[in-house]
Amino acid sequence: MRRVTEGIISCLDAAACQWAAAFINAKTLDSNLMSRKLVAVVDDDPSMLKGVERLLTAHGFDTEVFASAEAFLERIAKPEPTCLVLDIHLGGMSGIELRRRLAASGSRVPVIFMTAFDDEMTHKGATDAGCIALLQKPFPAHLLIGAIDKAAG
Repeated sequence: MRRVTEGIISCLDAAACQWAAAFINAKTLDSNLMSRKLVAVVDDDPSMLKGVERLLTAHGFDTEVFASAEAFLERIAKPEPTCLVLDIHLGGMSGIELRRRLAASGSRVPVIFMTAFDDEMTHKGATDAGCIALLQKPFPAHLLIGAIDKAAG
């Protein structure tokens, strides 16, 4: 007889032990996946989009990336993200306009704005639209992770 996971499951044969171990691992994996936070990122710069996606994945977040505000709005029947990381200056609809549309539709998803432009008008627009953070590109990774943790808190 072999004990698996500190005596919780006792197995009579090797096949049963393997099945039990796989079952426990699958349940642990399912619970880890259920607790992961989903972060949606919208940026029209492909290298920034890829970099942020890699950073978030490395920190244990699930990500969805979109090259435009319009592409984000087309997302259908998916769970609402924990937060939305939005570039302010996008081709087409701006990040600020997307935030306003989401708010008007009743969405309460927290928004983190990012921008390459650091001017008073950009700050005012982001603050007025409602955001939990405004990050100036390029920004240190810990600032983005901290803002996401704040949004998820």
